[in-house]
Amino acid sequence: MSAVQAVATAPLSRIDQSLASTDAFRTRRTFAIISHPDAGKTTLTERLLSAAGAIQNAGQVRGKAGTRSTRSDWMEMEQQRGISIASSVMTFDYQGLTFNLLDTPGHSDFSEDTYRVLTAVDAAIMVIDAAKGIESQTLKLFEVCRLRDIPIITFINKIDREGQEPLALFDEIADKLALDLTPALWPIGQGVDYRGYLDLVENRVVGPTGTPGAEWDEIEELLDHDDLMADPVFVNAIETLDLTRSALPEFDLATFQAGHLTPVLFGSALKGFGVAELLRALGEWAPEPRPQPAEPKPIEPAEKKVTGFVFKVQANMDANHRDRIAFVRLSSGTFARGMKLRNVRTGKDLAISNPMFFFGNNRELAEEAVAGDIVGIPNHGTLSVGDTLTEGAAIKVTGIPNFAPEIIRRVRLAEAIKAKQLAKALSDLAEEGVAQVFRRMVGADYLVGVVGPLQLEVLGARVEKEYNVPIGFESVGMEVARWVESDDEAELKRFIAAQKTNMAEDRDGAPVFMAQNAWWAQRAQQDFPKVRFLTTKERA
Repeated sequence: MSAVQAVATAPLSRIDQSLASTDAFRTRRTFAIISHPDAGKTTLTERLLSAAGAIQNAGQVRGKAGTRSTRSDWMEMEQQRGISIASSVMTFDYQGLTFNLLDTPGHSDFSEDTYRVLTAVDAAIMVIDAAKGIESQTLKLFEVCRLRDIPIITFINKIDREGQEPLALFDEIADKLALDLTPALWPIGQGVDYRGYLDLVENRVVGPTGTPGAEWDEIEELLDHDDLMADPVFVNAIETLDLTRSALPEFDLATFQAGHLTPVLFGSALKGFGVAELLRALGEWAPEPRPQPAEPKPIEPAEKKVTGFVFKVQANMDANHRDRIAFVRLSSGTFARGMKLRNVRTGKDLAISNPMFFFGNNRELAEEAVAGDIVGIPNHGTLSVGDTLTEGAAIKVTGIPNFAPEIIRRVRLAEAIKAKQLAKALSDLAEEGVAQVFRRMVGADYLVGVVGPLQLEVLGARVEKEYNVPIGFESVGMEVARWVESDDEAELKRFIAAQKTNMAEDRDGAPVFMAQNAWWAQRAQQDFPKVRFLTTKERA
């Protein structure tokens, strides 16, 4: 059955099935889309939603006045700049499956948000620009997926424009990612010569407008189609495909789901080429919910008791209500509205009375959910990123770290009378992951740490818009931040005392050493060999 046969459903409607079934989680496909900025990730998100019948018309990231904005880029700054700043969740149903699509920021300044999102998915779509190939941010995000053995489907985008030859792209991907590839959709020409593609799953030729053409049992049968073979563009596509397939392995589902093989589809998100086939591939190949790394043991999705973890917190999705939503990935069990779950970090029980499903910034009440689902829980600071929720078991989900910032700035408050509002704003946005916030041990200055300058711009704009607190940032002469710990408690205290003016605490109260540059940081490590200087720290 072709994936073009979409089921037109309301964006948030759930499949009519008994969620009490222990096998209900097997219908879930939870995935992220990763890419370098401007590779077409958000446009592809819209096209997937459109192909599934979840929306009527796909929006554009940048377009003429009056063009509808995208569902996933719902923040004002995202719509103004045409980039994804915050990750978003869209849940939709298609052909008996429930898809949870997590759209991630492509910009490297927001890579921490993307990393945390990848802890909550079971598969990923890697979007590559056909003209640019593998770019730096794509490579970084791929490495994160590799660490977690997340299976990846590769979508080479913008094939309707001039770009690199398919063989060259395959060579680059195989070389830079050290990953086995196998073609699933092969382009017939590109740019002005684009003639459609060869669907190697359904064994058919698809024209440039999406119209199915010749079919085959063995691809050599196409050589007998005189009308096709009269076109040199088609002949070249057949020849290059033959060269590619002779050197590459065939698709194997187990190898793909283990994260060692990626099927490759060529297409155009903007024109919709190959999008329906990509949705089909997700449904047929992407794994059902997988075991979640945790202590003392991994959480199996088939377990009856409910467990889940907070991978993201978003403040002020609804500016009128100053709301604060914790995004929870369910790892096991069947969750029902009204249940009480225990926050393992605090030991306190939490009644979940208004859980919700999402479609960008739209939401609906979630009556029931199972492993693989993403549920939003409104709260007022009781839930933090990394928190594990259970029906009482002492389980801690692992693998959700903070990263040492690369830029450190002092927060300058324009109006001293608003110090209390500033503390609230920084706490909320630090919890969300917009920036990390530190307090110096000497003095009461707020310091913020970010990966890139765009994060500072977003932080300043949101503090002013959402909390009415104008702020600025100034240098403190510090370039390096490292969490410090030691098995020798006395030695750690001696280090902190010796470096008091260079010490700060993060929002959890953990000590952080700040140095003028990498040389001074290395010198401190040499002077205190019993102290460990960490670039990452597991969320408390």
